[in-house]
Amino acid sequence: MIELMLIGVVVAGLWVVGSVVGLILKVAFGLVHGVFSLLAGAIGLFIGGLVMLLVLPIIALSLLPVLLPALLLFGLIWLIVHAARRHPSATPAAH
Repeated sequence: MIELMLIGVVVAGLWVVGSVVGLILKVAFGLVHGVFSLLAGAIGLFIGGLVMLLVLPIIALSLLPVLLPALLLFGLIWLIVHAARRHPSATPAAH
């Protein structure tokens, strides 16, 4: 009976040691994954920003024919409102 209990204690001890080693490895690899994930995200944002700086002017120019009527209408409305606005009279400022 003692031998059977000894085998059970050894198996349980090995199980606990394996679980602790697995926990340590899981935490270590999780931290490494987190660091590499943050690094990859930062590099992705940087490269994405550079690509946007290169692509957005081309997209804006390609959309210009579609947006030109709306831009002209906005400009006409702004011109009418700006011309109709009363300008302050030229009175000397009192110091």
